[in-house]
Amino acid sequence: MNKVEKIYYESPIGIVEITGDNKAIHSILFIDQDLSFRSISAETPKVLIDCYEELDEYFKGERQSFTFPLAYDGTDFQKSVWNALTKINYAETCSYRDIAVSIGNEKAVRAVGTANGKNKLSIVIPCHRIIGANGTLTGYAGGLWRKEWLLNHERANKK
Repeated sequence: MNKVEKIYYESPIGIVEITGDNKAIHSILFIDQDLSFRSISAETPKVLIDCYEELDEYFKGERQSFTFPLAYDGTDFQKSVWNALTKINYAETCSYRDIAVSIGNEKAVRAVGTANGKNKLSIVIPCHRIIGANGTLTGYAGGLWRKEWLLNHERANKK
């Protein structure tokens, strides 16, 4: 098994912890704690450097999609939801029901919400683009204020 490493990216909306090995990114999560953090070093795997740089471009409004490999860790159902999330266009939103319909299981709205909440690859698998059926912001593991910021950021930088 490859050694899993962590680096941290200081975004405009808080510190992002990036974990991965030399093959893929395992998680991209906002963390709410102060720490002296490790950033890129000579030993940092290239895939983590690529993730760091692409996140930096995203937050600067220069990137709308990502190219580094991801390691999905979840059930087949969760993976189908996460795959559907990646099809939501930059700066656009849809509902849990829209995702349930898109994966061929329109009655699985709550299960889609649960899978959405277990997404460990924030921003890249854009769970922040899911809103309530009535158009309101709904839960986001990073906090609703971050979700609102991300959506506004994407709308302002859509090309």
